[in-house]
Amino acid sequence: MTGKLLLIAAGGTGGHMFPAQALAEAMLARGWRVKLSTDDRGARYAGGFPEAVTVERVASATFARGGVLAKLLVPVRIAGGVLGAVWSQLRDKPAVVVGFGGYPSIPALTAAWVLRRPRMIHEQNGVLGRVNQLFARRVDKVACGTWPTVLPAGVTGEPVGNPVRAAVLDRASAPYIPPGDYPMALVVIGGSQGARILSDVVPGAVALLPDPLRANLRVAHQARDEDAARAASGYDAAGVRAEIAPFFADIPRRLSEAQLVISRSGASSVADISVIGRPAILIPYAAATGDHQTANARGLIDASAAVLIPEKRLDAETLARHIAAILQDPVAAEVMARNALGEGKPDATARLVALVESLGGDMP
Repeated sequence: MTGKLLLIAAGGTGGHMFPAQALAEAMLARGWRVKLSTDDRGARYAGGFPEAVTVERVASATFARGGVLAKLLVPVRIAGGVLGAVWSQLRDKPAVVVGFGGYPSIPALTAAWVLRRPRMIHEQNGVLGRVNQLFARRVDKVACGTWPTVLPAGVTGEPVGNPVRAAVLDRASAPYIPPGDYPMALVVIGGSQGARILSDVVPGAVALLPDPLRANLRVAHQARDEDAARAASGYDAAGVRAEIAPFFADIPRRLSEAQLVISRSGASSVADISVIGRPAILIPYAAATGDHQTANARGLIDASAAVLIPEKRLDAETLARHIAAILQDPVAAEVMARNALGEGKPDATARLVALVESLGGDMP
């Protein structure tokens, strides 16, 4: 085996996995070896990583799911994962360990701390997640995707932005076709696993749009399996053609062709929308830790690139009014797209790569 080893540790959601994938792609191109440390759930989201990335499954668990017994066993499972990670890092020493958050990142980061390997975390959101809070004082660097990021006292963050995958960079600054009297694409995304409230509200809002506008709409809606039939029924009743799936592997292409995006304001979604440059209506997840999705949206809102609707104020009538206001004003929509592009950080991956290489410069 040749090349320095980068060990990436990430939990099993798109919010953690997409920036981790972007870093993996870039480091492989620079001659590094890359391993991904995650649990069984995370491994199912690793299909987009390059084949050259070795996936190591570790024992991990979360207090957020399962019954009482499962929660009692969480520390035991994590401890087992840490022991496995220590053994793995002794056999194949990483030059740098980077954690992207989520409980599956605990074993690798803990092992790196125990073995005193260079280590850092990347926080995608404007508020540190629970695991990154735990390690913020135990790593050499804290890279921040959203700036400013709320950090513990005494911790200094490095504002790098949120890395986006190569497929997104390929669509960066793609020309925006403003809305008009022709087929228009509306993309609805609710994070890597969809969002029930969007499946409940968006079809009804589309049904309330003026007939000429509705007749031109083509919808791509990311919905959970259990919500798909209900969303499809709503679009059918509105007479709107809709493609519904739990996950779109080609979301960069769909974003680049969209006239409008309706989305949660997860960090990766905001980064993709910004780098490609599209008008958006953002609905932050109300139960997000520290209301971090509202913090994530702040840059686009302040730049007049997006409209924010708090979840408690979201209903079909309100959403329909905002959709119509954007799609019936091509000049305003084009300004929003341009403003979104101004908030994008297509060099975020390069900045993160520079931090990784500065930490691993003297390591074998």
